[in-house]
Amino acid sequence: MDGIETPGIGLEVMGWELSLCRLDRLPDASILQHSPCFLGLTDKEISLVCETRAAPRDAVKRDDGWRAFRASGTLDLSLVGVLRGIADVLADIRVPVFVVSTYDTDYVLVREGFLDRALDALSAAGYAVVRD
Repeated sequence: MDGIETPGIGLEVMGWELSLCRLDRLPDASILQHSPCFLGLTDKEISLVCETRAAPRDAVKRDDGWRAFRASGTLDLSLVGVLRGIADVLADIRVPVFVVSTYDTDYVLVREGFLDRALDALSAAGYAVVRD
């Protein structure tokens, strides 16, 4: 893949069952005691990704049944195309993704039913996949 820097990128499968939530207000601070917890606040919406067992019952929208894997280690912020490389492999096999990035790494979420197929394709594409 021209221009994409993916050599040596390992992928770690996380054991969490995740939910994607759209909220109409900021969640109670107790949600922050659960890991993982990704909160997105923009001028248009409030989104939350968290373990299904911790998902707020009063979410405006909620989509359960997601699993995640992350790029292993700390990714240098100057790397180009890490997510594109992963997304291209998954797009080729028609697996939709939801992505969350932190300062150190990227998390790719796929529906539970697509997880094995996604990991097999990524492994075949040369990614070092570590399953839980």
